[in-house]
Amino acid sequence: MQYEEFYKHISYDTEAPLAYTHNRVEGRSEYTQLLYIPAKAPFDLWNRDKRGGVKLYVKRVFIMDDAEALMPVYLRFVKGVIDSSDLPLNVSRELLQESRDVKAIREGSSKRVLSMLEGLADSEDAADKEKYAAFWKDFGVVLKEGIGEDHANRERLTKLYRFSSTHDESGAQTVALTDYVKRMKEGQDAIYYVTADTLATAKHSPQLEIFRKKGIEVLLLTDRVDEWLLSHLYEFDGHPLQSVAKGSVDLGKLEDEGEKKQAEEAAETF
Repeated sequence: MQYEEFYKHISYDTEAPLAYTHNRVEGRSEYTQLLYIPAKAPFDLWNRDKRGGVKLYVKRVFIMDDAEALMPVYLRFVKGVIDSSDLPLNVSRELLQESRDVKAIREGSSKRVLSMLEGLADSEDAADKEKYAAFWKDFGVVLKEGIGEDHANRERLTKLYRFSSTHDESGAQTVALTDYVKRMKEGQDAIYYVTADTLATAKHSPQLEIFRKKGIEVLLLTDRVDEWLLSHLYEFDGHPLQSVAKGSVDLGKLEDEGEKKQAEEAAETF
């Protein structure tokens, strides 16, 4: 396929991309974007200082190979080409950082990438869902960085996030917050979570006993970025996120006096 071959040519990747989008944008800024999501994470994915993977053209004239200003840092894995009709041919990296046209391109391209991911995540097609699961396994931790970088797309990003939880004994990161909310017990107000260094530690947390007894789902957060994520993600769909390990947990209508005492003792033990 022509798009796949072009991707391999510009990215030096031997595998076909996971997904791509090709669009002509018209309006305040006019540009063409051809953006790809790789199938596998590059070796330098964790290097936030690496230059972006988007090539810049102006009126079909090649300008630079790695225009990091065209894509936010948390989407540094995106590869592709953007051809602007508005930028000057002698544009420099310094001018790119200050240009309003570039800001519009970055915002539009970010939204287009998120739309690609939403298309996979929300699809009813099993193959698309498998693609998103593969994407999340390789790139999920980096996408979590976006919650603190891209305020305009916070809600869209949060819906794309996947977590382990007590709902899935396999421990796979498959649980979306929208699904968690749908499964909440009657009278449950908060989204409960526990953080730990490993999945095994999280699963055996003593605080989970009461929640399991009540059939209340708890998110198991074990990624190294999760503590930072929680400093930016306070609530979802009107429900506050509440740790089961920090002090006594108030289960409100879901808890009797004996269970409250048990929860407090478990918190002290932890």
